[in-house]
Amino acid sequence: MAEMQQKADSGGKGGKKRAKRQSTKIDMTPLVDLAALLITFFMLTTTFNKPQTMEINMPVKEDTPDERIELKASNAMTIILGENDKLYYYFGLAEDNPELVESNYSADGIRKVLVSPQVKSNDKMTVMVKPMEGARYKNMVDILDELKITDTKKFAMVDISDADKQLVQQKMGN
Repeated sequence: MAEMQQKADSGGKGGKKRAKRQSTKIDMTPLVDLAALLITFFMLTTTFNKPQTMEINMPVKEDTPDERIELKASNAMTIILGENDKLYYYFGLAEDNPELVESNYSADGIRKVLVSPQVKSNDKMTVMVKPMEGARYKNMVDILDELKITDTKKFAMVDISDADKQLVQQKMGN
C-alpha cells in the first residue's frame, strides 16, 4: 500500500545530522479496483425508468360519410387551447353564446374544473378539446394528462369551429 522509508541517511561528515525527507508513495491499484466494482454494482442494480405512455384508441377510418353524434348542451364541456399557452373553457354549445372562462394548466386551474360536481356528477358529460392553430403540442399533451388524472371517461379531440374562434376573439377583446 504505502511505502515509508524507515531510516534516514545522515548525509554529512561531521557535526549535525539532518533528517532526510521521507517520500510517500501510495499504491492506487486497490482504489481503481474498488471504483470499477462500485460502477459495476450500480450499473447492475439500477432500474431504469420506462417511458410513460398514454393509450389512445383512434377511430377506424371508414368510407362512410362523417357521422356526428348529437350532444345536448347540458352534457357538453368545451376546452379551447389557445395561443401563448392560453386555455379557455365553457359549458354548453358554442351556438348558445356561453360564458367563456379563461383558465390555466395548473391544479387550481382546469383540474379543479374537471373534478367539480358539475362535471363529475354528470355521467353523460363529454369534454371536447379544441386546439387553435397557434396552440402548442405540449398544451395538448398537458390537457390529455389532466383528463387522465381526473379520470374523465368521455372526451374527444375536435376541430375548432368559427363560433369558438369568435368566442375567443370576444374574450381577448374585453
